[in-house]
Amino acid sequence: MDGMYDTAAIVLAAGLSRRMGAVNKLLIEINGIPMIRATVSACAEFCDAPVTVVTGHQAHEIKEALDGLDVRFVHNPDFASGQAGSVVAGLMAAPEARATLVVLGDQPLLDCAALERLLEAHRAGDQTRITIPVNGADRGNPLVIPLALKPSLMADKANPGCRRFTLDHPEMVNRVEFTDPAYFIDLDTPDDVRSLQKAVAPKG
Repeated sequence: MDGMYDTAAIVLAAGLSRRMGAVNKLLIEINGIPMIRATVSACAEFCDAPVTVVTGHQAHEIKEALDGLDVRFVHNPDFASGQAGSVVAGLMAAPEARATLVVLGDQPLLDCAALERLLEAHRAGDQTRITIPVNGADRGNPLVIPLALKPSLMADKANPGCRRFTLDHPEMVNRVEFTDPAYFIDLDTPDDVRSLQKAVAPKG
């Protein structure tokens, strides 16, 4: 395993943002920065491997928003079919690392410190399992995928990706309790965006 990366990240940025209307939610600015750039920047700061960004809808605009960052792009031509295909595209393209984070592009509160806490929790548990942040019954993101399990997530051609595997194999999951909203807030609707912008607006 000499020369292998310690930590990689796959950021899913391919979705259609259907519930956001005509706007691509990943390009919405939070505190003056496109949301996708803030998420990818946090991952790039944290990981020793280049960040893998999975594109689909408005791929050109996503790439422009990430100009200058140390990222590798992989395009999912079947992005309209859902998230599972983008996860697989990312897993296939990401460099080998002991741990790989699967990150949603619309996690506006996710920062380097939150990523560090999640990885610390993964390393404190059984590192052969997938680590998932939870808050009671709520399941959050990112997920931490150990290298040995990457092939298993691509083996089921009918239901590839993380969700089906983790539901079918609970014995392969570390569920770690967190209360930090960084792991549980993503933006799907205009109301979600307005609420977040109001919450993070400078006071005064």
